Amino acid sequence: MRITGLETYLVNANPEGLEEAERPRGVNWLFVKLYTDEGITGVGEGGGWPEVTATAIRELEHFLKGEDPFEVEKLWMKLHAVLHGHGVTGAVRGGALSAIDTAVWDIKGKAVKLPVYELLGGKCRDKIRVYGHASTPEKAQQLIDQGYTAFKCSASVDVIKKLRDAVGYKVEIGLHAHGQFTPSAAISLGKRAERYEPAFFEEPVPAENVNALAKVAEKMDIPIATGERLFNKWMFTELLDRGIIDIVQPEITRLGGITEEKKLAAMAEAHYVTVAPHDGSAGPIAETANLHILASIPNFIFLEHPPVADEVPWITKVVKRLIPEKDGYIEAPAGPGLGIEIDEEEIAQHPPAKVEDLRYSIEYRSAFPHYLA
Repeated sequence: MRITGLETYLVNANPEGLEEAERPRGVNWLFVKLYTDEGITGVGEGGGWPEVTATAIRELEHFLKGEDPFEVEKLWMKLHAVLHGHGVTGAVRGGALSAIDTAVWDIKGKAVKLPVYELLGGKCRDKIRVYGHASTPEKAQQLIDQGYTAFKCSASVDVIKKLRDAVGYKVEIGLHAHGQFTPSAAISLGKRAERYEPAFFEEPVPAENVNALAKVAEKMDIPIATGERLFNKWMFTELLDRGIIDIVQPEITRLGGITEEKKLAAMAEAHYVTVAPHDGSAGPIAETANLHILASIPNFIFLEHPPVADEVPWITKVVKRLIPEKDGYIEAPAGPGLGIEIDEEEIAQHPPAKVEDLRYSIEYRSAFPHYLA
């Protein structure tokens, strides 16, 4: 079997009903479909900067043609080498690798008629625990009524206090800071929040400065989580070796796909660190890829299941055979490969957001005054 070509698709993924102030930019999903000379196709999803990553993927097509999709490691390293001249740590590089790598695993699973998790070592669990987003007591209770046992909220002492007062301590509640605090501000907030037993403190400071994160971790008794803006396994090495983090949160659409996330999970396991993939900016193919990985690793804790899964009504139309969340869990997929397929005709009905809709704003960042002060 040989790879013969690929196609990329940008799909509008802007949740319905969100006010402009609630999102920093428009959102598009980036899907890829790989073709082979035996008629078996594979699908994947990339991220980082979807509109730019799509161009990177198309430029990699030349280097994929004629390759054997069963040689997953060889292909990953070949593309990694091809992208070396563009910088080996960027989100676009990671996004392109992620999309292609996931599609290759899908092809391989379909060819041997087995789910991808069987090729990764088999199942450790039959269903994957997920967590949601809630920063109000009303939303928190809604998730609990749906069977959730964990969620995360905005990094605010007032918010987590109100949530604990409303729902008690039987559910796990994480603090999500978006990497927007200075170390001193993060420490101050974390120390005051400790009494409310946060399950984790996610990205208390920007990801670029390891020493800043170490300073925060040293000063508090809250598990530190980070990883969504780290773009390969090497970027996690110092964090793990120095014992700075307790939970790794890889973003599979930026990290380098199934191959890289599986390796990172093993690195984390060797350091007694758990895995809770970030899924906030990913789409349905990426979440499905995560389900296969998480079904196969021992040190999994939970998977982010963002509101977008419920607020984009065409999600189950553009990707067929998705498994719905039920009682705070998603079952491991059962079909060959990833167990899903894309619908190109339906995708055409949801063209990507226009350039003028893709914007960042200082107004969004002003929600984090500690960092801007």
